[in-house]
Amino acid sequence: MLSSILFILLLIIGIGLFTINVRKIISNIRLGRDVNRSDRKAERWKTMAKVALGQSKMVSRPVAGALHIIIYVGFIIINIEVLEIILDGIFGTHRMFAPILGGLYDFLISGFEILAIGVLVGCVIFLIRRNIIRLKRFTSGELDGWPATDANVILIAEIILMSLFLTMNAADQILQERQYGHYIQAGSFPISSMIVPFLSGLSENALVAIERGAWWFHIVGIFAFLNYVPYSKHFHIFLAFPNTWYSNLEAKGGFNNLESVTTEVKLMMDPSATPPSASDAPSRFGAKDVRDLTWKNLMDAYSCTECGRCTSSCPANITGKILSPRKIMMDTRDRLEIVGKNIAKHGPEHDDGKSLLHDHISPEELWACTSCNACVEECPVNIDPLSIIIDMRRYLVMEESNSPSELNGMFTRIENNGAPWQFSPADRMKWTEES
Repeated sequence: MLSSILFILLLIIGIGLFTINVRKIISNIRLGRDVNRSDRKAERWKTMAKVALGQSKMVSRPVAGALHIIIYVGFIIINIEVLEIILDGIFGTHRMFAPILGGLYDFLISGFEILAIGVLVGCVIFLIRRNIIRLKRFTSGELDGWPATDANVILIAEIILMSLFLTMNAADQILQERQYGHYIQAGSFPISSMIVPFLSGLSENALVAIERGAWWFHIVGIFAFLNYVPYSKHFHIFLAFPNTWYSNLEAKGGFNNLESVTTEVKLMMDPSATPPSASDAPSRFGAKDVRDLTWKNLMDAYSCTECGRCTSSCPANITGKILSPRKIMMDTRDRLEIVGKNIAKHGPEHDDGKSLLHDHISPEELWACTSCNACVEECPVNIDPLSIIIDMRRYLVMEESNSPSELNGMFTRIENNGAPWQFSPADRMKWTEES
């Protein structure tokens, strides 16, 4: 009874803290401007099923894709085993599902063990790729410090959790064979049976201590993992599905028009048109800070896996430019966290005198972008760094008149000549005349 009460308290605390952290993230995402992403529902369900559930974009890089699918499937399916552990903890039972599922239980446990070793091996390989082989996309400057540590912490945590699961099963298997206490014959253990020889010489009391210790550390580790994830790039575990559902379904090369600019053009073309009231006037053209972006841009930032596929495919980055689409998303998330904390502490009108543009992202980064959409195409969860880049460029041009000299010359020629070329409208057809 005492064990069950302690478990229930831990369960309530774990889920409660996770709920509080998730609500903070949702509140931050809602700081963004509104955008309609609820149309074409059938196409959105299809996109989510293909990209998030089916992992279709992960396999474009076969090694990483295959390993990620193993870890992904393992994470999803092994949660059935976690459900049994939670129910056992609440009711003080042991392997509650065994008498209910019968022979299917043996099949499930053996499947869980195979997936567990697959997850363990996959995480080890990922650690080697990051820390020994040191693939280029994992050694970029924006990953220095906490981002690199975060990735390693998650991988090591998953290795420990899977090791505890297999150790628990190995001790359980020996106790079952010895018909000790409540350890009924249940489950099939193709992987943990390899650990049995190392434990078979121990007494029943020692085996119970190992089994119970591994059980407690495993479930407490899962609660800790659950509450670590909202502070980590691995929050994409939860956001990948809604983020792909709300994907931009329009043509990749199409840019949206600013309604405020369209209104101004219409007023220029039709002097009799009624101008908007002062209350309807746009507060800002483009985006300077995170609250100028859409809620989908902000969801993208929290969904970023920091895998670096976008940056490794960016032609600007490949040719040595300062631009990194991954950094754009990481900077957006970091700035949003700062703004969210400031609002919680000082109220919604607080201004700390800083902004996403200039303080986190430089104009040089933005103007290096060729708007080729390679980053959008590569992202495994359909994040769109380009839309953030374009909105901040708009701010630079329309609010700060801050653009490269080549563009300034083009703007002047369009204003004077109605075209980007250095010819007056009267001379535009001279090339057709015989010399």
